Amino acid sequence: MKKDNIDQLFKNLNQDFDIETPNLGHEQRFLDRLNSNSLVETKPKKSYWKPLLAVAASIVLCFSLFTILHQKPEVKDLASVSPELSKTQDFFTSAIAQELSKLNEERTPETEALIADALKQIALLEKDYQTLKTDLTESGNDKRVIYAMISNFQSRIDVLQNVITNIENMKQLKQTTL
Repeated sequence: MKKDNIDQLFKNLNQDFDIETPNLGHEQRFLDRLNSNSLVETKPKKSYWKPLLAVAASIVLCFSLFTILHQKPEVKDLASVSPELSKTQDFFTSAIAQELSKLNEERTPETEALIADALKQIALLEKDYQTLKTDLTESGNDKRVIYAMISNFQSRIDVLQNVITNIENMKQLKQTTL
């Protein structure tokens, strides 16, 4: 059946075939052209800027992703919540600075260990305060975090006042024993 279809196709196309013979010397002209320099294969020019551009684009993309992914949100403190809390933070900061200056005035060889211990406690409280600042940023001004930050300030002042009180008690004890 397939053979009949093919035979029928060739019979229908019989008039459309090109059956003319080529001109005399056609084969020689074809071979000459084939061997001539006009048909020499030319190598396509390589462009070196395209791979470099791709590498540069990859580097820019990686750098952009790195900076976006490692970008930390701005850490809030009490001053960024409200003007009242800004005043509260300023008050506690100045009070702590004043107490630290009093403590440094009382520095003697006898009180050095007591002052060093107090400064370690203050450093720990400051580290806790930094954690509370990130918690405040993440929680969206949660009142519990704000209260904890104020308590941290109060704890620092209490530590400094207790050390100053202990130093003054040591001085009085030293004067009474003399």
